[in-house]
Amino acid sequence: MDVIEEAARRRTFAIISHPDAGKTTLTEKFLLYGGALTAGAGSVKAREGRRSATSDWMELEQQRGISITSTVLQFPYRDCVVNLLDTPGHRDFSEDTYRVLAAADAAVMVLDAAKGIEPQTLKLFEVCRARGLPLLTFINKWDRPGRDALELLDEIEAQIGVTPGPVTWPVGIAGDFRGVVDRRSGDFVRFTRVARGATEAPEEIVEPARAADEEGQAWGQATEELALLEGVGADYDEELFLGGELSPTFFGSALTNFGVRLLLDAVIDLAPSPSAHEDESGKPVPLDRSFSGFVFKVQANMDRSHRDRIAYLRVCSGRFERGMVVTHEPTDKPFATKYAHSVFGQSRETVEEAWPGDVVGLVNATDVRVGDTLYEGEHVRYPTIPSFAPEHFAVARVRDTGRFKQFRRGIAQLDEEGVVQVLRDPDLGDQAPMLAAVGPMQFDVAIHRLEHEFGAPTELSTTGYTVARRTDQASAPTLRAMRGVDVLSRADGTMLAIFESRYWLDRLVDEQPDLTLEPLVAGELAG
Repeated sequence: MDVIEEAARRRTFAIISHPDAGKTTLTEKFLLYGGALTAGAGSVKAREGRRSATSDWMELEQQRGISITSTVLQFPYRDCVVNLLDTPGHRDFSEDTYRVLAAADAAVMVLDAAKGIEPQTLKLFEVCRARGLPLLTFINKWDRPGRDALELLDEIEAQIGVTPGPVTWPVGIAGDFRGVVDRRSGDFVRFTRVARGATEAPEEIVEPARAADEEGQAWGQATEELALLEGVGADYDEELFLGGELSPTFFGSALTNFGVRLLLDAVIDLAPSPSAHEDESGKPVPLDRSFSGFVFKVQANMDRSHRDRIAYLRVCSGRFERGMVVTHEPTDKPFATKYAHSVFGQSRETVEEAWPGDVVGLVNATDVRVGDTLYEGEHVRYPTIPSFAPEHFAVARVRDTGRFKQFRRGIAQLDEEGVVQVLRDPDLGDQAPMLAAVGPMQFDVAIHRLEHEFGAPTELSTTGYTVARRTDQASAPTLRAMRGVDVLSRADGTMLAIFESRYWLDRLVDEQPDLTLEPLVAGELAG
């Protein structure tokens, strides 16, 4: 029963957004309200004279003031344990986000009140829908000029295809934010600003009659809009939410902490606790069976002094105990878990136990790859996390041939982590591998890390390739003989045909159906 009870206390969710919608700020404010930060949570950009975000540990992130890689943040709130999976928000860096969503039980989508739905929002939502993740929506930056609230709800429904169900409703137009009405209780929650948003925003519960006197026209407009929502039945429905058809919607300002507590409370009250994950055959694995989990991320060199490598494992069933010996499913070899950490940004602590929904950082897991299953007792294998269809391709060459050994080691490391996909020509090997990425930011990260972590300054030569398809040995000779087409291999043996022209690919599919040219399905879902 301990496993069931502990799993019920867990909330494991990701925050997703378009760049600059306020995701990293909201992440820090969740930490503030959860007691994981005590002061100074109001400044999260890594600009000159400012500190970087707690979740942004990579040097390149701190230089640019953006989130490039995902991270895991765990903190207690109320009587629950929150596992917050912070994802990259940069428009060019997508694949890490897609993988992290495989470890989440729900997601919070952050929208800018002035911009609404943006292209990256749509791509991320498609992945959430493919994963079946329940989605909460936070319309951020209501303290600044923005669009009409009803207009934003219409846009969410029209573009994403999910019905917004407002749980809170703003009093005051965007830019003149007074507070919100909690539709569940009917109370008006008035907020008070604090200096730089460094502490929790004081909240005052105001009775409707008093609010009408004190807020005047702003209250009148809000009550009219609330009556309209009531008339069209735009209410929260648990069954529709868990089925991915309705998104509970909240209004606020992460920068000023307005509405943050109400949203975090909703994550605890509404988001589902961990449930039985399906194995590769589609059979649910009970929560209370012996320990099992899967690796959704591998990250090296977070601690430069130790040149370490951490595999992030999502616990799916049973109780994890540090020091237990489990089975590494792909190799069927024993794996010792002596060095198990709870990772909080760049800092870490030894973790003695973990339960379904928790994320454990396994240090120096040299043979573990993204998608691998670890288990105790009866054999289990969870579905492999797929790679995504790359859209950008560049040839990598080390600038100093005397550093080739470091270059080759770095390329292999980045490939294992999934920072980029590395494609090789069998005749060239590692002399000039092709790097393939969902977004060009992945190239920047790869070049930066090759130089600063592995001591191998590298140059990239862009190519004209724009699309990839899975192929096989039988089709490879025909494809290699064509202009504008090449066939390369990944480390796992998968062969990819890459094309300079999508038109030429479509034509080949029509004219030579015997050729194997399979889409990478997950990438297609991601747009």
